[in-house]
Parts: sequence; C-alpha cells; structure tokens
Amino acid sequence: MVSCIPQNEMVVLAGDMNGHVGSNYVGYDGTHGGYGFGDSNADGSRILEFADGLNLVICNTLFMKQESKLVTYVANSAKSTADYIMVRQEDKAKVRNVKVIPNEECVPKHKLLVMDMRFIITKRRHKKFEPRVRVWKLKEEETCEEYKSMVRDKVEEEESGNTWM
Repeated sequence: MVSCIPQNEMVVLAGDMNGHVGSNYVGYDGTHGGYGFGDSNADGSRILEFADGLNLVICNTLFMKQESKLVTYVANSAKSTADYIMVRQEDKAKVRNVKVIPNEECVPKHKLLVMDMRFIITKRRHKKFEPRVRVWKLKEEETCEEYKSMVRDKVEEEESGNTWM
C-alpha cells in the first residue's frame, strides 16, 4: 500500500508497530538514525526491513534523548519503544524533533509520541479576476437587443476611426 503512494507526496507512517528496533543499527544506516532504546527483536528487524525496502527513515532514532523521552511503552517494570514515526528519506530534513511526552498516555501503557516538522510554504500568485460571461442572459429579448446595439455602436466607432480602448 505504501509503495503505491506517488513519490511527490509526503508519507508519515505512525503507530504501534509491535516491535523493538533497539539501539543497534548495523546494516540499516539510512533507515535507523543510531539513537534507539534497548535491544531489537524479530519484529523490530521486520520493521527495519520494511522501512529500508520503502526508503523510509525511523524518526524516533534520529535524535539523542533521555530515556524518559524515548520510551513509548511502560508496563510495570518493562520499558520499551514500540511506537514509531516514519517518513521518506527525502522528507527527513523536514523533521525537527521527535519526542515522547512522559506524563501523557494516549492509550493504556502507551505514551504520547510527538513529531515537529518544518514546512516551507510558497505563496501562490493571485490570478486576476475575470468576470464570468453570462451567455444564458442572451436568451432574454431585452438583454439580447441591448447587446446587439452595444456591438453595433462599437463596430461603427471602429469604422469611423475611433478606437474604444
């Protein structure tokens, strides 16, 4: 599904991926930023392969953070990072920060994960307003006669040498 999205559109994949990519990133230099938490597992390896295959980067691993701002899942004494945000490699420069809000639970046992991005907004040039031609009004006899006389007057002015600009 993700590979079907056109390259000119931005992709932001976020959620609980049920895996741990850990802090070891050997073989996934472009995908893993180098600042993970804990050890990886089999599901984490699949996440890394998925991201690598689709040219995505795991944004959680791009920034060095304190443990409290890396851990997204806390159950009793177990702590891990299971929630991830991924973007395409070419959009990595727009990512300014990714952090966990330690005191906010979005669902039970999962901390709120936030990403800051910077977008460059280009101003559009406004088109000059051009009024709509109301052709349907010519069906009314009064309007039709008025239009004919106006065109007749303009043609007579041009023939006499007076331009109407």
